[in-house]
Amino acid sequence: MSEQQSAGMSSETRRGVIRWAVREVMGSVMAGVLLFWPAGTLRWVWGWVLIAVYLAWSITNAILFIPTNPELLAERGARRKDAKRWDTVLMSVVGVLTLVKYIVAGLDFRNGWTGEPGIAVHIIALGVGLAGYALVTWAMASNAYFSTIVRIQSERGHSVASAGPYRIVRHPAYIGTILFELATPLLLGSFWALIPGALSAVIFVVRTALEDRTLITELPGYREFTRQTRYRLIPGIW
Repeated sequence: MSEQQSAGMSSETRRGVIRWAVREVMGSVMAGVLLFWPAGTLRWVWGWVLIAVYLAWSITNAILFIPTNPELLAERGARRKDAKRWDTVLMSVVGVLTLVKYIVAGLDFRNGWTGEPGIAVHIIALGVGLAGYALVTWAMASNAYFSTIVRIQSERGHSVASAGPYRIVRHPAYIGTILFELATPLLLGSFWALIPGALSAVIFVVRTALEDRTLITELPGYREFTRQTRYRLIPGIW
């Protein structure tokens, strides 16, 4: 973060960005521990590829949003007390499933439960995962109020995002997240890790429905937006 960029932020925003950065780094470190410890070795190429993807994602977000919308990163790094209870429950379950996914993938690599699925599976999964993250980034760039929790950001003048991918579906970031949840186990070469990955994907579908209902009820203009962008996740279907 340059001095000029830092000087243009409020102290609260600056602290939020720092918290976001620390959380991103610690998240990558924790993912590494949960992958390589069960694997029993650091000599796992696809484990390192996944860590590199996580770090590249964080660096890309820093480059894109610190100069243009640091408040977005500060929001993502903040601890909020006004999260919906159902959202807290759902994301806590996703957090547990993520831990299970990493551990199972590491044990799978160590014990050879899946075997080697072939380089094509790894490469295709990597491509799908990167496409998912690219879609999430596009959604973030198109929505100044993008957050990690479901809440109405009244203090920031929360308004409806209708540009970019939001012209196609109402929750594009969840498409990207679901793709990444399903791709990650295959990138790691573990069919068994697909079980917690698929369960997480299902939870994000449920979260989509609940968030959509919340926004219709609580965010001015969102009901009208649903007439403009009719589908939540899959154009022509839902």
